Amino acid sequence: MSFEVKEKTEVRLAFLGAAGVGKTALIQRFLNDTFDPKHRRTVEELHRKEYEVAGVKVAINIMDTSGSYSFPAMRKLSIQSSDAFALVYAVDDPQSLDAVKRLRDEILEIKEDKFTPIVVIGNKSDCRKERQVSSEDVLSTVELDWNHSFLESSAKDNINVLEAFRELLQRANLPSRFSPALCRRRETFPKESRKRTKSCLIT
Repeated sequence: MSFEVKEKTEVRLAFLGAAGVGKTALIQRFLNDTFDPKHRRTVEELHRKEYEVAGVKVAINIMDTSGSYSFPAMRKLSIQSSDAFALVYAVDDPQSLDAVKRLRDEILEIKEDKFTPIVVIGNKSDCRKERQVSSEDVLSTVELDWNHSFLESSAKDNINVLEAFRELLQRANLPSRFSPALCRRRETFPKESRKRTKSCLIT
């Protein structure tokens, strides 16, 4: 008797990091190709985006977590229910990198798996004059010591945003060959809605 192995058709990605590092900006750039320079405090928002791969629907759930509010129980639940993690810091804020280190320890403790899929993202790479974190030092720590993926991005200039999501999906064992240009986008979302849905075709 033979059994067919079902491919994973749903995944949850969690974005964690200190306040103001650009977690929401990265997600909005990916979902809507927009950028809002104003910082908006997030408690917790779940975004949902659907793709079609060879006729099969693949759902990506993106959890945008709080960086400014202290909700340990909520954060623990987000970590427990997520498949892969984006740990975001800002290259102009060394303390936000310290937060990434603490969050990584928390994830590994809760998931009890040192091979948990994690991508570390140094955002705001457009802040060249204000940079205070060396990419070489972080790259060495993340890829050699931690065995995670690392890249720098700019939600403002749309640099490496798509690549960051591709890396997350790849580490979560989901197809990552998609083109946001083919997404059937909605222009606006209900302001009070915590869960937002979009559909897209993967090429």
